[in-house]
Amino acid sequence: MIIIHAYFKVGPGHRQSFLDEAKLVTEPSQEEEGNISYQYYEHPEQANTFVFVEVWKDQAAIDVHEATAYFQNFIHAVPGLISEPIQVQLFEATEIKGA
Repeated sequence: MIIIHAYFKVGPGHRQSFLDEAKLVTEPSQEEEGNISYQYYEHPEQANTFVFVEVWKDQAAIDVHEATAYFQNFIHAVPGLISEPIQVQLFEATEIKGA
C-alpha cells in the first residue's frame, strides 16, 4: 500500500475556496476502487495549514486517481489558493495484521 501526505499552506482569504475544492476532490476519491482512505486535516495551531492523508492499494490506483477529472480540477485550482509550494511525501507500507 502507498501512503501520501500532501501539505498545503492556504493563502489569506482563500480558506473557504480551498475547503470547497477539498470537498470536491475528497468525496469522489473515497469511492475509488483502489482507495483505502482519503482524508484532510487542518493543523490545530497553524491556521490555514492542511494535510491530505491518503492511503492507496498500489501505484496503479494512484495513477487512475490522478487521471480523474475531479483530481485534475483540484490540482489546477489549488495554485491560486496557496501561499507556499505543496509538499508531498510518499511512503510504501505493509499492513501488520493483528497489531
